[in-house]
Amino acid sequence: MMTTIDTQLTLEAILQEPTLDKELKRIADKVINKERLTPAEGITLFEKGELGFVGSLANFVRERMHGDKTYFNRNFHIEPTNVCVFTCKFCSYSRLYKNREDGWELSIDEMLDIVKKYDHQPVTEVHIVGGVHPKMQLDFFCELIQKIKAHRPGLHIKGFTAVELDYMFRKAKLTTEEGMRKLREAGLQSMPGGGAEIFHPDVRNQICHDKVDGEGWLAIHRAAHNEGMHTNATMLYGHVEEYWHRVDHMEKLRQLQDETGGFNTFIPLKFRNKENDMEDVPESSIIEDLRMYAIARLYMDNFPHLKAYWPMLGRSTAQLTLAFGVNDLDGTIDDTTKIYSMAGAEEQTPSMSTAQLALLIKQAGRRPVERDTVYNEIQDFTDVQFTDEEILGSTKKN
Repeated sequence: MMTTIDTQLTLEAILQEPTLDKELKRIADKVINKERLTPAEGITLFEKGELGFVGSLANFVRERMHGDKTYFNRNFHIEPTNVCVFTCKFCSYSRLYKNREDGWELSIDEMLDIVKKYDHQPVTEVHIVGGVHPKMQLDFFCELIQKIKAHRPGLHIKGFTAVELDYMFRKAKLTTEEGMRKLREAGLQSMPGGGAEIFHPDVRNQICHDKVDGEGWLAIHRAAHNEGMHTNATMLYGHVEEYWHRVDHMEKLRQLQDETGGFNTFIPLKFRNKENDMEDVPESSIIEDLRMYAIARLYMDNFPHLKAYWPMLGRSTAQLTLAFGVNDLDGTIDDTTKIYSMAGAEEQTPSMSTAQLALLIKQAGRRPVERDTVYNEIQDFTDVQFTDEEILGSTKKN
C-alpha cells in the first residue's frame, strides 16, 4: 500500500498528464480544494473517470479525512425471519408469506438465545434485520428490544431497515415520527441503511415496486435523525440503473445529510444475480466496483465514512477498496448472515475473528481500529500481535 506521500506524488503525476481531460482536471481541482461537486460532475466521473484517476483522487480524500485508519466493529446479526410480504426482483433471501415452506420465523425467546450466545464475548453491537413478516409487528419488536436491553444493557442495538419500519408503522396506525419515538423509547439506538436500493421511481418500479418509495425511505431516516439516532445509507448498484440514477440517489442522501447530519456512513452494495428474478442481469466487474467506491467518496463529501461490506464483495476485493476511498469494513459479523450469501455473495459463511479482520486490514497497509457503532474508537490494533491460533482458529471467536 502506498504511503500518503506516495499517494500525493501519484495524484500529482496524474493531474500533470497532458492527455487528461480538461473537465476531469477541473473536477480534481475542486476536490483538492474541498469544493462540492455538482450532479453533472458526478455523472462526468462515471462517464469519463478511469480507475487510476478516480482511485488516486478518492484515496487522497480518504487519507485527508482518516489517514491510514480503517475501522471495524465486533458485531453479530439476528435475522428474525426471511418471510416477506414484498416481491423485490433482486432478492434471493425472502420467502413469500403465502409460500413459507423453506422460511424461518424466530420467536423472541429464540432471538434472545442468540444474544446469550455472545454473553462472554466482547461484541459491542447486535444488528437486527430481516424480511417483512405480517405477524411480526411493532409491539413484537419493541418487546424484543426491551428484553435485549434488560439482558445486556451495554449492547448497542442497531435495527430495522426503512422498509421494515414503514410496514410496522402503517400496521400500527402510527405516523413515522410516532413510530420512531416508540422504538427509541424501547431501546433502539441506530438504524442500518438497507432498503434504499435506487431512489428514482423509474428504477424502483422495475425492481421493488411494492415497498416504500425513495421519499418514504428518506422520511424515516429523517425522523430517526430527529430522534437523535444515527443511521447508515446504502445504494444497490450494478443492475438496471444508469449512471445518472446513481448520482441522483447520492444527491438525495447528500441533501438529507446537509439537513440533519445524522448519517454515519455510506455503503454501496453490489447487486448479486443468483437465485432471484434478475439472473439475466450481469454483475458489475471488480473495476466497476472500485470505481463506484471511489466516486462515492468524491461525491459524498458530507458523509464521514465510506464502508465496504466485505461479505458481499469478498475479502480480496474488500482489501482493494481500502485504496479507493473506503475506510470501514463493517465488522466481524457471524455465520448466521444469509441476506447476501443467498444471493451469491463471495462469502457464503461470512464470519471473521477480530484477529483475521485486523490482519486483513494490516495486509493492505492500513491501521485496524476497532470502533463502536457511532465511530467512537475503542482500540488500535496496529501493534497488536496475534497468535497463530487466533488467526487460524475458529472464526466464531470474536
